[in-house]
Amino acid sequence: MGVRIMRVTCVVSAFLLLVFAAALPVAGQSARLLVPHTSWTCGMPDGIPAPEGAPLVFEAHLTLAAIHNLGTTPYGARQVAVVQDGTFSGPRVSGTVAAGALDLQLTLSNGVVELEQIFVLQTADRKYIYLRAAGTGANAGDVRIVPDFEAPASSDFAWLNTGRYVARRVIDTSARTMTLRVYDVSEVTPPTAATNVTRIEKPAGMPAQPWDYRTAAPGEMPGSQLIVETVTLSPSQPVGVSKRGNRNIIPITGGDLTGRFAGKVLFGGADYQNLSAPATIDARYLWQADNGDIILVRNAGPIGSLVPTFEVRTDSPYAWLNTGRFLSANPAVKPGGVGITMYESTR
Repeated sequence: MGVRIMRVTCVVSAFLLLVFAAALPVAGQSARLLVPHTSWTCGMPDGIPAPEGAPLVFEAHLTLAAIHNLGTTPYGARQVAVVQDGTFSGPRVSGTVAAGALDLQLTLSNGVVELEQIFVLQTADRKYIYLRAAGTGANAGDVRIVPDFEAPASSDFAWLNTGRYVARRVIDTSARTMTLRVYDVSEVTPPTAATNVTRIEKPAGMPAQPWDYRTAAPGEMPGSQLIVETVTLSPSQPVGVSKRGNRNIIPITGGDLTGRFAGKVLFGGADYQNLSAPATIDARYLWQADNGDIILVRNAGPIGSLVPTFEVRTDSPYAWLNTGRFLSANPAVKPGGVGITMYESTR
């Protein structure tokens, strides 16, 4: 019996080591400079250095409300993790992570990973910080994330607005947790020799996922009604004036859909609006159609000229949302949230 227990313990220990190792950068590979593809530069087009050894800005421990696997969309295999809550701490900043943060991961057919994260942090003294990050890796073993912070310009955390940062994140899908470590790489000297550089290559003909939202073309007009949604919201999270204007975030908590198809608005995401003139909306969130398909939604643009775009699996009955052109009315205030009507676009 003792021998059997020892064998089982060894097998379990070996398995846990393999899981842990799979979440870490491959030895040797992580020391190389990672040059992103031109379609997804992550704000560091000349290369993302490995952050290990650089000063730690903070470490975040997050609980996930859900991990949605959308399937294969026009851009790759899409997974969306939604944060329930979390905390972060570091030498100069600490606090909580607001509910509804999004982690949007693409895995391409050749193993390349592209990542976008949208978080709201609240510091210990109750200041809000907007964090939007882009990441990439030649494979899942070495994904590097470049965070971009918008902290209140008048706060003690304004230094976050000007640094150079690289992060690592590990998701445990079974436990529904995420760990995010952000490093300050401002003083890191990246390797320059060709033998120390990895360049991201994407499959031929693969369309690039957008970083910016679509804007309406001249002459576009609302046509047939597409969807009427009622969206429930949490109270605003005002960042205030920062490096890109007056940022205000309104979290999305749920809602329902009627129109060309029925469904619901899922918990997660927000309207990451900028109140500086001209005021713009940038709402990122998820729908679930009645058949269970998850649809990634972005409804954005200047007030009075909102353009929704959608991402859903290519074999979905709603795949036509991927290629259609649509327009949106401004949000109308309703109890607990807003009502929004979306239309097919005509010219």
